[in-house]
Amino acid sequence: MGSWKYEDKERDIVISSRIRLARNIKDMPFPILLPEHKARLIVDLIWNCLEKDETLNTEFKKIEVGKVGLNERRMLVEKHLTSLELGTHKGAAVFINKKEDLSIMVNEEDHVRIQCIQEGFQLHNTYDMANSVDDVLERCVDFAYHEKYGYLTACPTNVGTGMRASVMLHLPSLTLNNQINTMIVTLAKFGLTIRGIYGEGTQALGDLYQISNQNTLGMTERELIENLHDVAREIIKKEREHRYEILSTNKTYLEDKIYRAFGILSNARSINAEESMKLLSLVRLGSDLELIEQDIGVINDLMINIQPGILSGIYGEEMTDRDRDRIRAEHIRKYIKPE
Repeated sequence: MGSWKYEDKERDIVISSRIRLARNIKDMPFPILLPEHKARLIVDLIWNCLEKDETLNTEFKKIEVGKVGLNERRMLVEKHLTSLELGTHKGAAVFINKKEDLSIMVNEEDHVRIQCIQEGFQLHNTYDMANSVDDVLERCVDFAYHEKYGYLTACPTNVGTGMRASVMLHLPSLTLNNQINTMIVTLAKFGLTIRGIYGEGTQALGDLYQISNQNTLGMTERELIENLHDVAREIIKKEREHRYEILSTNKTYLEDKIYRAFGILSNARSINAEESMKLLSLVRLGSDLELIEQDIGVINDLMINIQPGILSGIYGEEMTDRDRDRIRAEHIRKYIKPE
């Protein structure tokens, strides 16, 4: 296992760890071809499996995606509990535990997608949680599995383990030094890929990047996790090197960017999500480097809570873009205060 048992030591750079397992029910069409009545049968089947099991020691709430408003759906995506694609097919639902670190999407691209998220660098612990849910479902559901190819999935790129493991990294220094494109090329050599904050096809808001495995076939789950873990540690090392290089060679430049960001956030009366994330990234960097005194946990929460859907949920109202930018600025000022 290498040094994985010491993995939760990198919270200054690693925001979270995520494991997603894709599964499909044997002899059932994939969701894209699934009639609505069969899709609903699958939702009931998975729900019954969870309700009667006593080993998970957690309770789930069921959300039928077609029955909730657009803002609630957007909020689920912003919390990383569902994907942008959930709801594309009829009969889509999600089961979410109370801590909101475990969700099970039903009838997304695949019949079942188990997803677990933990704060910090905890890939192995996160996998153990996802695997425990998989074990529960496999006791009462016959998943499509091939002796040679492994778990069968709607997209061939997921065949095999059906697993996507990822870490969300905060990489402001590598971004400032224009190293991200070089990193993309390097990651591909290790069977890994880099995505934006909400996964494939999304942008990297606030210098946050998801690093995940690209291959799912030919390696075990543990081997894929170990590969991602080892490469992530190298990226963390590079990010730290670049941080201290800028700090030692151009401290004034770095301090100026950080304090300008702090000044805007602590005084702005209207601000959009993209600019907020960019500025919060710099303030978070300043806190990591002890150039500015701000709680990293608070900044992490702000990066989530200022997103459009969650912000509307917090304040319990529908907002125009202009109102949302004003309320976002007020919300940030509650937590980012002048020193």
